[in-house]
Amino acid sequence: MNKSKEKWNDGNPYEYFMGRWSKLMAPKFLDWLNFPKKLKWLDIGCGTGVLGEAIYRYSEPAQLFSIDPSEGFLSKAKERLHGKGEFMLGNVSELPLDDQIFDIVVSGLALNFFPDLNSALTEMKRVLKPNGTIAAYVWDYSDRIDFLRYFWDAAVSIDAHSNRLDEGVRFPICNLGYLKEAFQNAGMYEIAVTKLDIITVFKDFDDYWNPFLGGQGPAPGYLASLSGELKEELKINIKKKMPIESDGSISLLARALAIRGKSDF
Repeated sequence: MNKSKEKWNDGNPYEYFMGRWSKLMAPKFLDWLNFPKKLKWLDIGCGTGVLGEAIYRYSEPAQLFSIDPSEGFLSKAKERLHGKGEFMLGNVSELPLDDQIFDIVVSGLALNFFPDLNSALTEMKRVLKPNGTIAAYVWDYSDRIDFLRYFWDAAVSIDAHSNRLDEGVRFPICNLGYLKEAFQNAGMYEIAVTKLDIITVFKDFDDYWNPFLGGQGPAPGYLASLSGELKEELKINIKKKMPIESDGSISLLARALAIRGKSDF
């Protein structure tokens, strides 16, 4: 078996694969937060700008800074936000920002990719004003992000080693208990958690399958590593178990786990 070629550098394939669902989730997250308008926001791991776009639309920020380690994703975010806000290439372990300047620091669907969450939360607190809020949400990879669960459950049936790449196995932080513990260990208070659900609707099986061919992310990267024969076997196995409606469409639940907490300094 070839080594998986996981990539995170091209905004367009990612948009087709995950971005269209991220776009549905971001407003739900902001609705749950229910913050007043005209705050100063920092979006860490902004990706293609889905959460930033929603912040401008629903929260009317006084200012928004967006940071991501991928130049390709930042380029897509700038395009999506039409130049609004500030964009920086960087990562959460060493934010290129002064102390105590933001009312709220958020991260959408990226927390699990931070190499050291404890140090990340410390750095996020550093740039936060006293009594400011850190809030984030991640996909519920191990349970109810159904379109990925169908993929990985079928993958392990043809390749037992594929579970090493399964986000549900790789990212134990994508669990409300672990998230709450991490925030508690970081000294956050007034911590709250919730589950946010959307329905992902695919017009047909090709609309489900084709986004996996873009190479962006763990599952598409794994798929790119397979031989043509194994790709076809995987595709057939998934299609057999997929709940396809009489009109060919497929409706699956996708859940995100959200958390928020305040900093005392």
